[in-house]
Amino acid sequence: MAARIHPSALVDPSARLADDVVIGPFCVIGADVEIDQGTVIGAHCVIEGPTRIGRDNRIHAHGVIGGEPQDKKYAGEPTRLEIGDRNTIREFVTINRGTVQDDGLTRIGNDNWIMAYVHVAHDCKVGSHTIFANAASLAGHVRIDDYVILGGFTLVHQFCQIGAHAFTSMGSIVNRDVPPFVTVAGNFAEPKGINSEGLKRRGYDSDRIMSIRRAYKTLYKAGLPLAEAREQLATAAETAPDLRLLLEFIDRSERSLIR
Repeated sequence: MAARIHPSALVDPSARLADDVVIGPFCVIGADVEIDQGTVIGAHCVIEGPTRIGRDNRIHAHGVIGGEPQDKKYAGEPTRLEIGDRNTIREFVTINRGTVQDDGLTRIGNDNWIMAYVHVAHDCKVGSHTIFANAASLAGHVRIDDYVILGGFTLVHQFCQIGAHAFTSMGSIVNRDVPPFVTVAGNFAEPKGINSEGLKRRGYDSDRIMSIRRAYKTLYKAGLPLAEAREQLATAAETAPDLRLLLEFIDRSERSLIR
């Protein structure tokens, strides 16, 4: 069975579409675009390559996916965008390809819910099971780990990292790294506690949540320098494996932690 392409859509001959892909009215699918099985592209979308889109994604109307990076240093190099499986990408979302100043790749994982008007800039790496509420925006080279939730109109500064299970409140402006499990809010964003509700929804029991809460107090309430707080967290992680995520994040942080 051939892909279902609306007669008004323009599809480059080099694009590779699985046999059940749906391309809506007035779409433009460019060269070096690959779309896997079960994916539906809504009306008026523009998808530029090199871009690979996996299985069972739904991209709603007016998305611009795989566009050139908004970077003055970009000189037409063949950089890429990769999107995994089962993502929902709502109206007017923009996701840019990478740059050669990084590894040339922007990547979106699996099972993400990306709401209307979100922007994902060049060289961002987004994990899986995230939620980006309306108009959240990532600057270039941002890393978002699994199960992160970004509140509406969250802005993330370039090169920042947000750890797994973290949560940003509506309108947060993130200019430093947000550790796993932490909730932040404000302009500029400040720590407000742990994302306990999100952890409960993902099956964390009371003992695991309590160990994360104690770790938060060590990192944010005890008045310790970061090196000393890390030592205490390393000891606690011997009996609370969830805290290894915190240790790994602290060790890889480059912009410094929100603290």
